[in-house]
Amino acid sequence: MNYYESIETVLDRMNTSRSGLDASEAAERQNKYGLNKLSEGKKKSLAARFFGQMADPMVIVLIAAAVISGVVSEIADMIIILAVVILNSILGVVQEGKAEKAIEALQKMSSPYSRVRRNGYVVKIKSEDIVPGDIVLLEAGDAIPADMRIISASSLRIEEASLTGESVPAEKTHEVLVPVNDEDVPLGDRRNMAYMGTNVVYGRGEGVVVATGMSTEMGKIAGIISRTGEDKTPLQKKLASLSKVLSIGVLGICVLIFIVSVLGNDGFAGGHVLEMFMLAVSLAVAAIPEGLVAVVTIVLSIGVTKMSKRNAIIRKLTAVETLGCTQIICSDKTGTLTQNRMTVVDSFGDENQLAVSMALCNDAGLSDEDGSIVGEPTENALVSFALDKGENKNELEKRLPRVAEAPFDSMRKMMSTIHKSESRFIQYTK
Repeated sequence: MNYYESIETVLDRMNTSRSGLDASEAAERQNKYGLNKLSEGKKKSLAARFFGQMADPMVIVLIAAAVISGVVSEIADMIIILAVVILNSILGVVQEGKAEKAIEALQKMSSPYSRVRRNGYVVKIKSEDIVPGDIVLLEAGDAIPADMRIISASSLRIEEASLTGESVPAEKTHEVLVPVNDEDVPLGDRRNMAYMGTNVVYGRGEGVVVATGMSTEMGKIAGIISRTGEDKTPLQKKLASLSKVLSIGVLGICVLIFIVSVLGNDGFAGGHVLEMFMLAVSLAVAAIPEGLVAVVTIVLSIGVTKMSKRNAIIRKLTAVETLGCTQIICSDKTGTLTQNRMTVVDSFGDENQLAVSMALCNDAGLSDEDGSIVGEPTENALVSFALDKGENKNELEKRLPRVAEAPFDSMRKMMSTIHKSESRFIQYTK
């Protein structure tokens, strides 16, 4: 277990060093371990998706009705029923295609880059090209690209809510963990490890990659999810039940009508057997609701369209109805039901002066490009509060540059910064 081993032991086991891998070794390991990304399920071909739409019991009943209509020379009925079936399948395939394209576009937008040390030089590469043994450089704002053992840390704090549910960033160290009573250390307490899917919010550090792709902790979760079978939705169950009832009922009634009609016309010797059979078949076709499947598909498509306007991507049409039938939702809170960020809800005193103080006595960073704030949740909230009051942290630091500071520690329980004004020095403390 990497968190019980010294840095030198981990580096030796991964056959690497602090200067990183060379290009040939990195290429060899990528061929061996594959790309550093979660595996995607095998995509169905267009034909497979099209015919998959026809696997619904109700659609099968309609196809059977179309075949019978063709046999008894009811060509118009056959064409109408097949048109309904084909239209239904096309709508389903188009919707799934749109959802998959939207998801792929989002994945491309979020394809991150990471800084790694190779051959002693720091280079920027796609995170999916990272291999076990790479030395990754971390700083505030970076997404952790793979599971790694921390080999150096300077005030490094990582937000691990996606794995542990804890909104408070975890402090990281390079020191070896000591096992207690031979029990494994819970994931949230592995202070010398960093995991894929988490984010650096403060400080800087370095780590040696020990697992990539599906071998990471996030990959194990993805593997469990991929093995989970799909249950039929309530609507699918009801339509399947309706199809079964219709099939049995229609066949039963048609057989009854055929027998009664034949017996009422001098039996099988009356010469009306074929005519009575055609009558029974026509009744069977007429009893099947050809428009039901199309109506259901159109209504669900309208629901998907409305959801898309609220930035919700629905891959399968039937999921819309399932969401409407949901009574109990079991969900993670942090970052799902909440935004996983703190906000200032109340303050006392001169708010403008308070905003200036909280923005300057703060280590969170404010991006000039997109206005994003990178840092600890509490400090981010204070910078955001200052912005709401019209005080931009970057502009304030240009007017009042920081010349000295006393970082927060457990003894003082305060943080202080000293800033130079035109003719004096100002100290802010929080």
